[in-house]
Amino acid sequence: MLPLEGCRILAVEQYGAGPWGTQYLADLGAEVIKIENPKDGGDMARPLGPFFVNDGSGSADSQFFQSFNRNKKSLTLDLQHEKGQTLFHELVKTADAITCNLRGDVPAKLGLTYETLGQLNEKIVCCHLTAYGRKGERAKWPGYDYLMQAETGWFSLTGEPDTPPTRFGLSVVDLMTGLLQAYATTAAILGARNEGKGRDIDVSLFDLALSNLSYPATWFLNSDHKQGREARSGHPSLTPCGSQKTKDGWIFLMCNKEKFWPVLCDMIDRPEWGRDPKYITFKERLEKRAEITEMLDEALSEKTTDEWLKLFAGKVPSAPILDIQQALQNPFVTQNEKIQDLVHQTGNPFRLVAPPIKCPGDPAPANPAPELGQHTDKLLLEIGVEAVEVEQLRALGVI
Repeated sequence: MLPLEGCRILAVEQYGAGPWGTQYLADLGAEVIKIENPKDGGDMARPLGPFFVNDGSGSADSQFFQSFNRNKKSLTLDLQHEKGQTLFHELVKTADAITCNLRGDVPAKLGLTYETLGQLNEKIVCCHLTAYGRKGERAKWPGYDYLMQAETGWFSLTGEPDTPPTRFGLSVVDLMTGLLQAYATTAAILGARNEGKGRDIDVSLFDLALSNLSYPATWFLNSDHKQGREARSGHPSLTPCGSQKTKDGWIFLMCNKEKFWPVLCDMIDRPEWGRDPKYITFKERLEKRAEITEMLDEALSEKTTDEWLKLFAGKVPSAPILDIQQALQNPFVTQNEKIQDLVHQTGNPFRLVAPPIKCPGDPAPANPAPELGQHTDKLLLEIGVEAVEVEQLRALGVI
């Protein structure tokens, strides 16, 4: 049995951040029901190209959409319609939580807060993911990942020194805020089960991005240190930690404990460096970072990256620097079940990166993202809506 089996989540979500978080809940066994507006064609990510699982004619063909919505159900429902609200309220009575990723002023307008829904289900958790929060001058602002990276200082930490401001390569603010929402939702459900009462709980893209400044923020707030970019993707205080040249390319070293420096020096046949007082601790090595980088470039250029990786394996923390194709074709990935095989509704096979949380003995489900409204009829039947009424609701555009 997966940890979240028996837990029902109503997800008023679209695009990236919210769906990414609820996908983790679904992978762990939760019943995640996407609430999608039929007038809008559902989640805006459904038709988002340029790549599709099938020919692009289905409502779940976008490879982008598939990446964020496996193992979920889809129910079409217009929450702006009175009858849509009535049906949603009946579903709330059966749920543990509702999650939404909407502009900050929208949850209250749609009645998605505990103030409204707690009257129907005292234990309901209402978890809100917004750009800037549900209160304050920015509550009505739209906001997206790269904007958060720009405003919270990430651009000043990413890339090589003396180059234009640079964003992180992935939409990591979206992805991490989605995970934060999943964490907050799960914690609040646990609290509701212990206390018998649910609550509102909030996360935002901006707060996540700001929080992830972590120790560089602490350094500035307490020591007035303004951390900038480090050459070769280096660590702000640890050396050697960064990209190094080899005979045929690059390798990334992370000697992030003192014990690894002498081991590295021995393995590259420079044992005297490991005992030299000039390089004996992190403090000395940081002061001589440029010098050490040049020394290591010269020494590591004697062998290929693969030769060094075989030599360092399990002894010196190191990794190849790969592109996406190389990363996904890495034998460590392909031989250790880190890619998941799924079957699209059309019968066509496709693949995704497997869920990173493993539950030994209980493999993660492998269901494709749902077609728009795929589970509407069944879910409405469960709350007592007759087939005739379902068709009437469909004709009215409510579902």
